[in-house]
Amino acid sequence: MKRIFTFVITIAAAVCLTACAVTKGGSISRRNCLGMPFSAEVSITIDRLEAEGKLVRYGEGVWEIEFSEPNTLSGVKLEFSEGNVMASYKGLSFSVPQSAIPVKAMMLNLMSAVDSNAAAEELSGDEKDGLLSISGSLDGGDYTLTVDGDGLLSGFEMPNNKLTMKFTEVKTAEISLEQSTAETTSEAASGTELSETTATAAPAE
Repeated sequence: MKRIFTFVITIAAAVCLTACAVTKGGSISRRNCLGMPFSAEVSITIDRLEAEGKLVRYGEGVWEIEFSEPNTLSGVKLEFSEGNVMASYKGLSFSVPQSAIPVKAMMLNLMSAVDSNAAAEELSGDEKDGLLSISGSLDGGDYTLTVDGDGLLSGFEMPNNKLTMKFTEVKTAEISLEQSTAETTSEAASGTELSETTATAAPAE
């Protein structure tokens, strides 16, 4: 009797372990927080270009990224809204610089991937090291979107485009576009006041 009982326990344990292994290695579902407004620090590698900055998603199709690296892009902000892209530097608008065009194209791919997956109730994909990888395809190529244990954006890759994006310090919040615009206008005004003060303080020749 003891042998039969031991045999049953052994089989049950084996089945349980097998089930756990399948759950960890197979396709699983996770709550979806991609549709929420969020901000994040982002590191971008596109072929030989490496850039860093702050990314904000206000809602579907409405994003912005402000660069801190490299020097050729530092301080440049790209704003995406209703299919349009506007570039600015300390509140002054201009056409998208040549150095930012590759990032602009890859940002559009990221936006499409996130906004399309944000519509789902849950995210399904393969789990590894606590991260969930979601595969998909866009006109620009295949992609892998990665979210963390809370369903927040963690990474984005498009191997055919030699693109890798990594997101850290991801924070969800009720972020308004008007608030961001006001802050940018304030920065521009401060810069103008500083220039006027400097010009006034300059000694006459």
